[in-house]
Amino acid sequence: MVNHSEFRTDTRVIRKGTGSSLRELKADTCIVGAGIAGVSAALEAARLGHHVALVDSLPALGGQAVNSIIGAFCGLFANGRDGYQLTHGIADDILRDLGTAGALHYRKNGFWTTVVYDEVALSRWIENAVYSAGITLILGAVLRGVSNEDRRIRYIDLATRYGDVRLTANAFVDATGDAALAWHAGLPCREPEKGTVYGSHMVVVEGINEEKYPEREEISRRLKERAGDYGLIRRDGFAFAFPGRGTALVNMTHVETPLEPVAAAAKAIEGKAQADKTVQFLKLEFPEAFGNARVRSYGLPGIRQTRWIVGRQQLTIDDVRTGRRFPDAIARTGWALELHDRLEGYAWEAFSEDHVHYVPMGSLTPPDVDNLVAVGRCIDGDLAALSSVRVMGPCIAMGAAAAHALDLAGTGSVHQIDNAALQERVKDNVIRTD
Repeated sequence: MVNHSEFRTDTRVIRKGTGSSLRELKADTCIVGAGIAGVSAALEAARLGHHVALVDSLPALGGQAVNSIIGAFCGLFANGRDGYQLTHGIADDILRDLGTAGALHYRKNGFWTTVVYDEVALSRWIENAVYSAGITLILGAVLRGVSNEDRRIRYIDLATRYGDVRLTANAFVDATGDAALAWHAGLPCREPEKGTVYGSHMVVVEGINEEKYPEREEISRRLKERAGDYGLIRRDGFAFAFPGRGTALVNMTHVETPLEPVAAAAKAIEGKAQADKTVQFLKLEFPEAFGNARVRSYGLPGIRQTRWIVGRQQLTIDDVRTGRRFPDAIARTGWALELHDRLEGYAWEAFSEDHVHYVPMGSLTPPDVDNLVAVGRCIDGDLAALSSVRVMGPCIAMGAAAAHALDLAGTGSVHQIDNAALQERVKDNVIRTD
C-alpha cells in the first residue's frame, strides 16, 4: 500500500521580473558551432590551456556529424587502397576509441577510404571529450547579435529558453556552417550567385539482410533507371551497410536548405518525405536485402553550402585541381570536387592516387577583423573548391589550426602571427605521411 504522506504538494507562485535577466559570461576563446570543426577547435584550444566556451543552436553536441547522421568520415585518408591518414589531432583519438568499441567500419573500394561510424558512439565520444576538457557549454542558443568594434569581436548575444546570455571573449571561431557569426558581425559574406547547393536528408535503416546485400553499383544503376517510378528527385546516391549490425546508411535525397525560417522548416519535412520514398524504393527493388527494413532514425537536414565568409584569400577550383601548396597551408585532402548544384544529381571530379590539395590559413580569416577565424564549410572558397574541402577530414584540421592561430595571436591580430610557428604546430595535418 502506498503511503500518500510521502508525496510533497507544496508549490510557490513566481513572475518574471521587469528588469534585465541577461547573464554575462567570459571566456578566453569562444567557438560558435559544435560540429566536427568546432569540436576540434574547442578541444585543441582547451589543450592549449584556454578557458573555452562552446556554443550551439542545437540542444546536443556534434553538429551534422551526429545530428544529421553524415555517417562517414570523408577526406580523412589519401587516395588509393593504402592511402595514408591526412588529418590527425582528434581524428586519431576518434579512430582509436571508436575502433576499439567496434563502432567504425573502414570502407575501401580500391581508391577511396571512407570510415563509416556509429553516430551514437560518436555523439558520446564528443560529449565525454568536451566534458572532460572542462569546456563551458551553452546549447540551444540562438545567436542574436555580435559586437564588432575596432577590428575585434568583443562579445556575442545569445537567446536560450533559459534566458539571454552575453558572452565576452578574447578570440572567436565561427564554426556555424552558415557564417552566422561573421554575418551578424556585419562582415561581407558569399552565397551561390545562381540557384542553390542542395543538402541531403540521411536516414539509418535497420533490419537488412547483409548476406543478400546488393553491390553499390547495382543500387546506383537501378536508382538511375527507376527513380521516376518512385517519385524520387535525385537519381544517384548510396546505401552503405554497416557490417555485423544489420543497418545501412541511406543518402538518396536532394533538398533545398534555405536560410529563412519558414522555408527551412518546410524543407525539413519535405526531406523526410523524400527519404521515405528512397526506403520504399530499396524495399521493393531489393526485397531480399531490404524487405524487412525499417527506418531506425532520421537525421536533421544535412546542409552542404549556404553562406560563407569573404576571407583574406579565396581557395579556387584551380588551386584544388593543381594541388597548390600554400605557404600558410593548414589542412589537406584528396577528396573529389563534389558539387550538389542540380536536383537530379551532382558534379563529380575525382583526382589521381597521388593528388593532395591544401587549405590556406588566409581562407579562414576575414580581413576586417583581428580575432575571428572561420572553419568548416564557411571558409572562403569558390563554389566548386569549397565542395572538395567541406568534408570531415579537413574540417577537423581547420578547427585545430584556428585554435593554434588564435593562441599565437594572443591579444593581437591573427593576421600578424608567425607563420613558421603555426606551420610547426599543424605539420601533422600538412606534411605527415605515415
